[in-house]
Formats: sequence, C-alpha cells, structure tokens
Amino acid sequence: MQDIVVRKAMVLKAVSQPTRMQILELLRQGERCVCEIIPVLKEEQSNLSKHLAFLRHAGIVDLRKEGASNYYSVRHPEVFQILDLAQEIVKNEITTSARMLKRLKVKS
Repeated sequence: MQDIVVRKAMVLKAVSQPTRMQILELLRQGERCVCEIIPVLKEEQSNLSKHLAFLRHAGIVDLRKEGASNYYSVRHPEVFQILDLAQEIVKNEITTSARMLKRLKVKS
C-alpha cells in the first residue's frame, strides 16, 4: 500500500511543477524533439533535461532517440485529465473570487 501512495505522490509531484506542466502541455499535441521544446519554454537545455528526466522517472513520458535528437512523448495520456482538472479548479476559484469581489464593490 505504501509503495502505491509513494508512486501516486511522485506522479503528482512531477506534474505540479510549472516548467513540467508546460512541457506536458506542449506534448499534448504529440511527440516533440527537445530542440522544439527549448525555444518555446526559453529554458536552458540542462534545466530542461532535468525536468524531462523527472517526468521519465515518474513514468509520465517516454524518450525516443533518433541520431543526435531526443524525442519525448506522453506515456499515459491520462495525465492530461489531471492537468484539466487542475485548470477547472483554478477556473472555479477565480470565478468565486470574482463574485466575492463584485459583492464587495456593491457594498461600498
């Protein structure tokens, strides 16, 4: 049981970091070469490599090597459900906050 909890925590930790979230959003459209990811995220290659290694270790992405190029893809598309649920929570929280702010303005 403890092993399963640790693995679930690792998946959540992997997707909870902003750069890794951005990587996953890029991979939502399909496999990408690292050379395509670097300019979009404006990250140093060494930093990006660490994040991709973390995602691989968590079992979320796969690596395919072709010559000198490394291509990454999402191993488990269910990870996008996690990201979508997080976005929905954020959207609901923003909507709630906006309603509260509107009520404060009405009272003033």
